[in-house]
Amino acid sequence: MYFPATYSTLSPAALADFITKEYQFKQVTCKLLVRGVHDTYLVETNKEKYILRVYRNSHRSLEQISEEVFFLEQLHAKGVSVSHLVAGPGTRRSIHAEMAIEGIRHMALFTYAPGKVVKLLSPAQLRSLGREMARVHEVAAAYKPNGARWKYDLETTLFEPLKRLEAPFADDTESYAWLQQAAVTAAGYLSQVSIHEVSTGYCHFDFLPKNFHFEGDKVTFFDFDFLGEGWLVNDVMTFWMHLQLDVLNRRQTQAAADEAYQLFLDAYREIRPLTDTELIAVPYLGLGFWLFYMGFHTTHDQFTSYTQLPFLQSYTGVMKHLVNTFWQQ
Repeated sequence: MYFPATYSTLSPAALADFITKEYQFKQVTCKLLVRGVHDTYLVETNKEKYILRVYRNSHRSLEQISEEVFFLEQLHAKGVSVSHLVAGPGTRRSIHAEMAIEGIRHMALFTYAPGKVVKLLSPAQLRSLGREMARVHEVAAAYKPNGARWKYDLETTLFEPLKRLEAPFADDTESYAWLQQAAVTAAGYLSQVSIHEVSTGYCHFDFLPKNFHFEGDKVTFFDFDFLGEGWLVNDVMTFWMHLQLDVLNRRQTQAAADEAYQLFLDAYREIRPLTDTELIAVPYLGLGFWLFYMGFHTTHDQFTSYTQLPFLQSYTGVMKHLVNTFWQQ
């Protein structure tokens, strides 16, 4: 009899045996890369690399995983460069369900995104990123979600996270009060935006460099774990946020970040339009990006350190800078 567990780490050696049996691959090795919303393993065979994702039922249901996988299949079918589900023997595609100490863990094998993470993009890479993100959005705008995934709206990105953050901010009520007021201001602005001026559909909501690889100038997207319904410009916002963090961390100047953003936007607009209304909303949506992930961290034991007050105060400092710099005063 095993002692109960809430979050186990599956054995890489056992997973290698499982992959060998299920996919009939040869010379399989498996290595844990990172624990998180899902646990990510690098799978290597005598011919290819793959990524195995092992999910937690506490955070992703089978229905949610299935919808994510199906959407990725639609992107792949349309020629979008994304990591997608790997076919098993006889072209069978499946999400596996295996019993772990804590209960059922779902897992799926994905193609490996070729290349590597690049944080400071060249002009050619910026243009590639803009065009490929637009292609994702072309598919997303026409796709009909089945309701399994969540929505990104004022409640889920601003006010629900604030409720989760009240206790962690107990010893800094001044910062918490500032966040509350900023959320009200952002909601007031965004609620006045005409729905005819924004495109909606599935958002990745985490288009940071850690979630796409470049091989030369070709980009491949992966990790759609936070796929949800909302304004598509949220994805533009996440890349804009990466550029602003680069500026804050002195990895590039504001002028260089602005130039990079414009190259990215121009390339995006070669594929599909972005309205001025959408672009003006980007800094306001940025507050929801920070609050959403800060709130999410309170729900997942892997991110407990990020819910400690020094981290929260650091994040709040970033938000104050963005509000003071980019919001209309």
